Amino acid sequence: MLNLKNTILLLLVLLSSEKLFSQTDSIEVYLIDAYCTREIPYTFKLSFFTSDVCKSKVILEDEFEFVVSEDFVDMHKADIDINDLSFDDKYVNFYILTETETGEIFKSESFDFDLPFEPQLKEGSNLFTLCLFGSAIFLLPYPGYVYYGNSSYFSLTKEIPILSFRSKSLNYPAGYLSLEYTYVFNADDPSYLRAGYKRLFEIPHIEYISPGISLYTNFNINQGISPEISVGLFTIKDTFTFYARYRYNFALHTSGTNFQEIYIGLYSAFFSFYPD
Repeated sequence: MLNLKNTILLLLVLLSSEKLFSQTDSIEVYLIDAYCTREIPYTFKLSFFTSDVCKSKVILEDEFEFVVSEDFVDMHKADIDINDLSFDDKYVNFYILTETETGEIFKSESFDFDLPFEPQLKEGSNLFTLCLFGSAIFLLPYPGYVYYGNSSYFSLTKEIPILSFRSKSLNYPAGYLSLEYTYVFNADDPSYLRAGYKRLFEIPHIEYISPGISLYTNFNINQGISPEISVGLFTIKDTFTFYARYRYNFALHTSGTNFQEIYIGLYSAFFSFYPD
């Protein structure tokens, strides 16, 4: 005959066993790929496998829902067109919902992927901020220092990237063609127009190093060629890069004068044209 102590112990074992056998394990999600293509049309490539067969959906930014697997499988894959979607940030958060054969729903941990360097932003404050910075890029010139002969001058420069060339980079094109206008205060011939090409190399700890070369004219006797080097230091709003640039101008006309320039600016290829 069981005593009271043994009876209580037996009941605890039975209760624990019932709880153990009635508990359903969650579906584990093992991510394989989650990235956005860098070419238009932008496509979110997603693949993962699960610890048991299930149906699955992916939820982007708690807002956009897409079916990944309509059947009960353990290997899941989808190509999702995100061209018409708008996001708050360059990095898109997502999670995966799984449904078992018994109808139970499980939610995975949160993951993320990054958009290409031309993100589409949600309407509202971020778009308004982007427009403000875009206006600054296209309307405001950048300050510089010009060493001309034995004299130095203050200058203002406005550069516009006209044509950018795509790369595998997450943030920057491979290079770009630009037009640039410089006004040198108190100089005899203050106006300079130039066209050039810049090549961008992303490096750790800063944004990039960019060698370049351009042709220039002051609409008078000073025409020449200008090698230069730019250093992208940090980004602003994940769209604009603050940079410093040094340039040496070699006059090709015998009556022209060589001169040097140092200036700072904001770079963005967001509004540049990209050929197919």
